[in-house]
Amino acid sequence: MVGLSALNREAAMVKVSLTRMRQARCPEDSNGPVSFEVLAASAGTDATMNRQQFAELLSQHMRRIRASAADVAAEIGMSREAVNNWRNGDSIPGRRHRDRVLACARYLRLSEQETNVLLRAAGFEPEFPGDTERQEPDQAQSEPARSEVLAVFEQLQRLKPYPILMLLCPAHLGQPPERHAILVEAGRRFGRDRVLHLQPPYSLSPDTDRYFAALAAHCGLDGVNSDLEFETALSRRLREPAPLFCLVSRFEQAPPQHRDTLAGILRSLSEMHSGKLFLLICGGEGLASLKFEGGDLSLLNIAQTSRWPEPEAASLVGTLSAPGLDASACKTALAVSGAHPLLLAEAMRLLHEENDLSPSTLAARLEESDLLWTSFLPWLKHADGRQRLTALLNKDALGPVRPWLQDPDLRALYWSNLIVEQRTEAHTRVLVWRADLVRALGRRALHEANALTESGETPS
Repeated sequence: MVGLSALNREAAMVKVSLTRMRQARCPEDSNGPVSFEVLAASAGTDATMNRQQFAELLSQHMRRIRASAADVAAEIGMSREAVNNWRNGDSIPGRRHRDRVLACARYLRLSEQETNVLLRAAGFEPEFPGDTERQEPDQAQSEPARSEVLAVFEQLQRLKPYPILMLLCPAHLGQPPERHAILVEAGRRFGRDRVLHLQPPYSLSPDTDRYFAALAAHCGLDGVNSDLEFETALSRRLREPAPLFCLVSRFEQAPPQHRDTLAGILRSLSEMHSGKLFLLICGGEGLASLKFEGGDLSLLNIAQTSRWPEPEAASLVGTLSAPGLDASACKTALAVSGAHPLLLAEAMRLLHEENDLSPSTLAARLEESDLLWTSFLPWLKHADGRQRLTALLNKDALGPVRPWLQDPDLRALYWSNLIVEQRTEAHTRVLVWRADLVRALGRRALHEANALTESGETPS
């Protein structure tokens, strides 16, 4: 792994470049908010610097796990030549290739902070909203928790006899969303020394002892060299009078044999110390699949399942994601974007820069973006996929809500965060498109994909 000092140097390099680019574009207001998309579009020397930084980071991470360009290309669906061009600094990922860079980060086993640094170097927004390098620690500690975070804790603390909550989060929310805010709120409720964050690492090694030694070291449990010692260390903490809070993220990314062992340990401790181990297990489609399709992990079977709450305007006012926006502007951004994370962030940026935008003008501006192109891409590549997507875009109600959707198209749309559940007047729950804007962007993507195929190209 790259040392912390090296990682901080990487982050600093990217920050310096972004600052220079911002000052070059806006010398009269170098402190003003500028999106990463705008920064990435800067030309000349700054663009060259950005390519070089991305190339250096990518090369370093590839060398760390001895990955070849062919390995990376096969994993992310790009050509070997394209990956070599990225690594050599000859080109940088295009605006529609954010998901490819994210897939590359996953394949290279990057941490959340390393992933954010790589995305920023390519000119994209970070994947993990809890990234603390964009705010001062004192500010993060004093900022009131958003209503979504409070709702999660209130639900968790009501659960008996096992306070275990499996929090499912669709795309573009982070795993988990508001990670830093969750840990800060946990510290307020349980005490900072009673909070652990378990992030099972990805590893191909079958050595269970080494795996749990690394997991323990990451969350601050000293002197652990095996799975048995890991369980003993947690049990020792649970024998203390105060309850213990554990945030578990990336659970589904752990190798099956280590994941099963960890699940067994946490289930056993939950039963031995009933009501004292508060578990918040966060993940996406992979975690949901383990519970609803696998069904052989007893820890997940006894966990209460919930979805990340939809954001509210009141919780956005005064936050770093909505600088200077009042409740009315936040409501407009939510209504137009359907609360899709990427569209919402762009809507708030536009409203911050031009606070007199009407909802219709805001929607028209957002329709010009390519933010959802990669989300629709799986349907755009083949004729039958485009036909299925066309039919779905013409429907207002897409079907009833189910814990695990059997229809592969609906399941993919749901975990891509393009559709959401809605309660009808008859008090039933159905799946609908997040917003008219999402449907408009889907139709635009279909139109462009059809034009590409007619010219003999494949959408990518």
